[in-house]
Amino acid sequence: QVGVFLAYATDRGRTLIDRRLYLPASWTDDRERCRRAGIEDEVAFETKVVTAKAMVRRALADKIPFRWVTADAAYGFSKGWRSELERADVFHV
Repeated sequence: QVGVFLAYATDRGRTLIDRRLYLPASWTDDRERCRRAGIEDEVAFETKVVTAKAMVRRALADKIPFRWVTADAAYGFSKGWRSELERADVFHV
């Protein structure tokens, strides 16, 4: 499986500040499989972009001081997220 990670970087170092397991629909659609793996019934399918958005929103709400979000190309196709970052005055690449 794949994770979605949120890292914080400065000129003094870097650290991971959030992480979430990405579960594809093939997993979340199979509730018995999820139960056997210890995944609660409330856990629903989320795209990686939706997961990343939630983590960045939390960092903004927690007032973590950052000005940039970088991500791979798959996240860049989310025009709504780019607009949201711009409204929050966060640069993105």
